[in-house]
Amino acid sequence: MGVDAASAVDVSPTPPARVRLRGWGWRYAGRRDWACRGVDLDIEPGERVLLVGPSGAGKSTLLRAVAGLLDPESAAEHEGEVLVDGHPAATMRGRIGMLLQDPEASLVMSRAGDDVAFGLENAGVPGDEIWPRVRAALEHVGFPYGLDRSTAALSGGEQQRLALAGALVRRPSVLLLDEPTANLDPAGTSLVLDAITTALRPTEPRNEASGPLGTPNVSGTTLLMIEHRVDLAAGLADRVVVVEPGGGVVEDGPPAEVFARRGAALAQAGVWVPDPWSPPMPDWQRGPGGPVRLRATHVSRTYPRAITPALRPANIELTAGQATCVTGPNGSGKSTLATILAGLVRPDTGGSFLADLPHRPLHRWRAQQLCRRVGTVFQDPEHQFLAPTVHEELLLGPRRAGLDTSVTQRRVGELLDRLRLDRLAGANPYTLSGGEKRRLSVATALATAPDVIVLDEPTFGQDARTWRELVELCRTLRDDGATLLSVTHDTAFAAALADQHIAVHDGTATPVGPPQPVPTRDRSGL
Repeated sequence: MGVDAASAVDVSPTPPARVRLRGWGWRYAGRRDWACRGVDLDIEPGERVLLVGPSGAGKSTLLRAVAGLLDPESAAEHEGEVLVDGHPAATMRGRIGMLLQDPEASLVMSRAGDDVAFGLENAGVPGDEIWPRVRAALEHVGFPYGLDRSTAALSGGEQQRLALAGALVRRPSVLLLDEPTANLDPAGTSLVLDAITTALRPTEPRNEASGPLGTPNVSGTTLLMIEHRVDLAAGLADRVVVVEPGGGVVEDGPPAEVFARRGAALAQAGVWVPDPWSPPMPDWQRGPGGPVRLRATHVSRTYPRAITPALRPANIELTAGQATCVTGPNGSGKSTLATILAGLVRPDTGGSFLADLPHRPLHRWRAQQLCRRVGTVFQDPEHQFLAPTVHEELLLGPRRAGLDTSVTQRRVGELLDRLRLDRLAGANPYTLSGGEKRRLSVATALATAPDVIVLDEPTFGQDARTWRELVELCRTLRDDGATLLSVTHDTAFAAALADQHIAVHDGTATPVGPPQPVPTRDRSGL
C-alpha cells in the first residue's frame, strides 16, 4: 500500500476518557522522600494537559500511575487512587497509549513494522486492518524507513518516532507523552509535534482558548504530557498543571494565566518557561585551547547488512582545552562518530589515537586502561548503570581503574554535590528521573578524571537550572584543560559551549567553525 492509501486510513481515536487522581502518593523502595504526595487532579475527556515542574518533581511517576504501570508491591509506600473513566488505571491499560521517556524501552520487535503492529495483534485487531493502520501511524510521525527496517539500526530520535507510532496506532482514549521530542533533531521535532496535533484533531468544538498560548479547547483524545520544551508544548495544551517535588498540584489553569502568575518562580525552580518569563541564555566563551590530544584518521563504519555507510571516511582532531559539538539530523552518523572517537567501536578503516600514543588505536585498549583517559556518556544513561546505588555507581569506575581510595571518595563526594545528586546517593539508579539519570551518567564518566570526555546528548531531560549547571561544569572542565566532545541537538548548548562544530549529514562529518549564537531567549533548541 502506498502513502496515499495509508493517509486515507481512519486514525481517529476511541472516545476520550476522564482521568482522576485523589490523594495519590508514591514513594519508591529505598527512597526516603516521596516522589509525589497528595495529588488531586481531574482531567476531563478530551482535555490537553501539560504537566510541568522541576527535575525530580515526580512528573514521570505520575504519568506511569495514570498508565497503570506502577506495581504497588514494589513501592515503599503508596496512597490514594488513580482512576480512568471511574476504573483503576491498571485495569484500563488497553485504552491508554504511552510514550516513555526512554523510547528503546517501548520497542519489543526486531522490525519497525512488527513493533508497531505488536499492540494491535495482542488486542486481536483483524489482520486486514492491522497493516493499513501501521502504515498510517508510521507516516503520521514521519518515520523515514520501510516496515522492514531493523529497530536495532535506529538512532535515538528514530526510535522516538517509532515508539510514538506504536502509541498512536492503538487509537488511545488517553495519550501519555513523556518528553516526546527528546533526542529529536529540529525537523523530527516538528514532525512529531504535527503527529500529536493530528492525533488530537478536533471532533466537537467546545469553546475558544483562554489565552495566547492555548489552542481551541476541543474534544478528542485526552492528553497528559511532559515536555521540557515548554514553549513548544504550551501550544498543544488547554491547561498547565504545576507539581512540586514530593508534593501535589500547586498551580492549575490556562497556560498564559499560569505562567503570568508563576512564570518567574518556575524559572527560578528550573522550569523551561516561555517568553517573556525566561531569563537570558549564557553567552559563549572561548576555551583556552592547547595541543592536539586526540586524532582520528580516515575512520569509517558500515554496519552489517546496511546499504550505506553510517560514517564515511573522516579525519578529526580534538585539542586540550576545547569543546566540540557534533550536530546533524537523526540517523546521520553522529553517535557512530562519537563511539569511534571514544574507542568503543572498531572502525572499518583508520583509527582513533591519543596524541601521546599515536600507534595504539583506542579500540584496542582494555576497558580498565581506556576509562582513565577517555570517559563516555551514552545516549541512554541506563546502558552504563551496573551498581545498586548512586554512590556505588560512581565508585565503580575508579575502583576498576585502580585509583587511590581517598582521592576517589573525595572526587565522588564533589560530583554528588556538584550535580545535585547528594540526596540520592543511596538510591537505585533505575529509580531516578530522566534528568537525574543523565546527571548520574555524566558523573560516572567524570569519576576517573579522564583527559577526553565524550557526551551523547548530555542535556537530555534537564531542567533549566541543571542545564545551566551542566554548561558551567563543561566550561570548567574545558578551561581546566579537558577535551570535550558532545553530540547534541541542543543548539543553545552548542552556542554557549562549542569552540569547534562538526556537522554530520548522511555519514559525512565536516569540521567547521563555532556555531552562530542563538537568540538570547531561545529555549527550544530550534
